[in-house]
Order: sequence, then structure tokens, then C-alpha cells
Amino acid sequence: MTVRHLKRATRGVLRASTWGVRTGVGLGVRHLVDLPVVPAVPEGRRLDLPGRGRAYVVDVPGPRPDSPTVVLLHGLATTAHLSWFTALGPLAEHHRVVALDLRWHGRGIHTDRFRVADCADDVAAVLDELGIDEAVMAGYSLGGAVAQETWRRHPERVAGLVLCSTAACWRDLRREAMFFGVLGLAMHPLSRLAGSRVARRAAALPDLPGLDSSNLAAWGLTELRSTSGWTLPEVMAELGRFDSRSWLGDVDVPTSVLVTERDGAIPAVRQRAMGAAIPGAVVLDAPGGHASIFLDHARWVPLFLEAVASVTDRVPTRGRLAG
Repeated sequence: MTVRHLKRATRGVLRASTWGVRTGVGLGVRHLVDLPVVPAVPEGRRLDLPGRGRAYVVDVPGPRPDSPTVVLLHGLATTAHLSWFTALGPLAEHHRVVALDLRWHGRGIHTDRFRVADCADDVAAVLDELGIDEAVMAGYSLGGAVAQETWRRHPERVAGLVLCSTAACWRDLRREAMFFGVLGLAMHPLSRLAGSRVARRAAALPDLPGLDSSNLAAWGLTELRSTSGWTLPEVMAELGRFDSRSWLGDVDVPTSVLVTERDGAIPAVRQRAMGAAIPGAVVLDAPGGHASIFLDHARWVPLFLEAVASVTDRVPTRGRLAG
């Protein structure tokens, strides 16, 4: 296959992927009447990570100095705010909450290539800068892969895992192996172009995002557009390389797995298989699909809070979670 053919195939993937994400968010916008009233989106700041770059981080203090800390890791083509805004307030009632824009997303660090391992190292660096020894990692979809990798690379920093709508491997079936294989080959010659487009979008953003949630439709679309469409094929190609199945059985921290039963992106059977591979993992079921974090928040958020509580209640020394 020539570079020209690879470019053509990748453009098709890019158009389809961007259409899918924007259609999903558009559906959410049309159903904004069902979303909770969000009095304020928590303020974030740019945080210098020595030797790594500047990350956009939201740090919401808990109700007590010893409140357990939860780090929120968002999904593909979204941001910390956009993924988690329905859960941030309820979660902060009992926890210190830290969330960050991952690389190639929103105001996240920009690099030539996207790697899950680099995101995991960024999480550890954020904990260093915030003076947090240990935290529960809660990841949604892509963020679930980052959470798993953070435990693998920095086990001393991870007190527990909450894995939502995610998997140990994205290329289990033959057709998936073919898709991700072609996408990976396509992105190799196109990575410089993709990276430049992502960097251009990031450079055009204000240093800090708008926090006015009085018009959630406008705010949500602005937040969505802060991530370049060129992020999708690069990150999807990396997810095609991610596979934690060989070491997932070694996870030795309390873990909850929140399965979306009607998930069209990551089959529920694959989410359950991940949960079954982790010793002692508690598996909870959410009745909706992959976008439940947005479109079925009324049922999803309480289940997410239950999943977090299941983990923090099982951490041997709760005091170690306090920042």
C-alpha cells in the first residue's frame, strides 16, 4: 500500500471518527434539558511539569484535609471538563478531585506522537507537583487505558482503580486487528501532519477555558472544539497497540469496573473480561451505552460514585489518599 493510499484511508477514518464524536455530542446537546443544573464549572490552571510541558489541571479540594483523592482521566476527543462535568460536583462532596487534559486533547501537552505511557507519566508528574503521594485513578474509555498504565508504571502512586467503559485490549477481533493495523501504518507517515494540526489548534486557544456553564450547549461545543479532529486517528492508532492482558492479573489495588451494558464502542463482554482478570475487582452494570457519561448521567453518575466508594472503602490506609 502506497503512502497516497494510506493517506486516503486515514482521511476516511478521520472523517468518520469526527462525524461520530460530533454526532454523539450533538445528540447530547439536543437533550440538554435532561442534564443537571451545573452552577459552576470548577476553575483549572496551567501547571508546569518539569521536563514534560504545561498541563491544564483542575484541582477541587475535598470537604476535609484528609479527604481521599481521585484523579479523573477523560475519554477520546474530549477534555477533563467535557467528560466529567456532570460528576465533578457530586464527587467533590466527599473527595479531593484532580482532572487533567491528556496529551493531544484540549490544553494538554503537545508532543510529536501520542503515547498512553507518556500520559501515565504525566499523571505521576501532576501528583508530584500537587504534593499528592497516592490517589485513586478513575478512567473513562481512553482514560481507562491511561489509568491501567499508570498503575503499571507507577504502582506506588495508585491506591485504587475505577475503570469505566474501557477495556484491556481494543483489537481482539480479526476485523479490529486489520482496522488498527492499517490505521497504525497510515498514521506513521501522517503523524507529523497530524501533530502540526493539533499544535495549531492548541496554540489558538485562550490560556484558560471559559467557565460559564449558564448555556451548556454553547459551552460544551466550545470545549469540544478545543481538541483537533486530527487527534482521533493518532490516539485510536495508539489504542490499537494497547494491551494490558498479560499483566492485568498482577493488579494488587482495590478496583471497580463500571460496565456500560449497551456499549457499541467497547462491547460489554470485553469490559467484563477485563474485570474478571483483575483479582478482587467489583463489577457494576450501567444500563446505557458508551455515551452514558453524557446521555444517561442520571443513572450513570450514582453508579460511578458507588464504584469510587467501593474502591476508597477498600484502600488499606485511607490517610494515604489525602493530598
